[in-house]
Amino acid sequence: MPGQSLGFVGLGRMGGPMTGRLLDAGYALTVFDTNAQALEPIVARGATRSGSPAEVASAAEIVLLSLPTPDIVQAVALGERGVAEGAKVKILVDLSTTGPGVASRVAQGLAERGIQAVDSPVSGGVKGACEGTLAVMVSCPKATFETVEPIAKIFGKVFYVGEKPGLGQVVKLGNNILSAAAMVATAEALAMGVKAGVDPKVMLDAINAGSGRNSATQDKFPRSVLPGTFDFGFATGLLYKDVRLCVDEAEALGVPMVLGSLVRQMLALTQAKYGAASDFTSIAKVIEEWAGVEIRG
Repeated sequence: MPGQSLGFVGLGRMGGPMTGRLLDAGYALTVFDTNAQALEPIVARGATRSGSPAEVASAAEIVLLSLPTPDIVQAVALGERGVAEGAKVKILVDLSTTGPGVASRVAQGLAERGIQAVDSPVSGGVKGACEGTLAVMVSCPKATFETVEPIAKIFGKVFYVGEKPGLGQVVKLGNNILSAAAMVATAEALAMGVKAGVDPKVMLDAINAGSGRNSATQDKFPRSVLPGTFDFGFATGLLYKDVRLCVDEAEALGVPMVLGSLVRQMLALTQAKYGAASDFTSIAKVIEEWAGVEIRG
């Protein structure tokens, strides 16, 4: 509820806008990030700067995380000066994408300290984080969900997917492999069109009026590929991590992912050529090079 004190660790491309929305909603925040510059805008708006995740967790009963990798999430949650060492925290809401395995290990480690984990990955990118239009996929006990749902609604549309730790991660990984697959398939289709002599903008407009429309044709290509900016706002290395987690989880469950494995390899190629920090729309640049064309409006 407004006026309630929350903790937040990780004020990067997603965490920064999300903390801003919490402040706009009237919550008091205690925050931490290893990057001091990331803290400045939020502290300037009235948030309290903290020296570690443990200090954040000693100031608030509910702490939220938005962090880039599973290893970092596990260290921040359970490691030295981590959230689990906080004196006040009762609920940890992890908004990161970690995969079901890490989500389960974190939940178990927190439970040993009397802290309830909420697995709550989000999808929708920086734009969704700024506008409060993210998809928020939550798994935790029902009673805990009722406590955190008003907070989650500040970020976007909330989907309760069950009580088992990691179920939110399963939904998020499925989402991200579909997003990545759409990016690869769209790049191939448009490269074919351009090489044949079709204007890529006209081709996108036609696809978006037909049955082939997807997140890449409707958003990613018009915003970041046709202009040649390749700046959609999500790193190749992070999407590669998500797709790798998805394929590994599917195989562990006995679900074949033939197409998923190909998408993983496309991301591995993109990362090898352009680096982990490149924008994931650089997938299109790999296809362009192979096809000998540029997909530009």
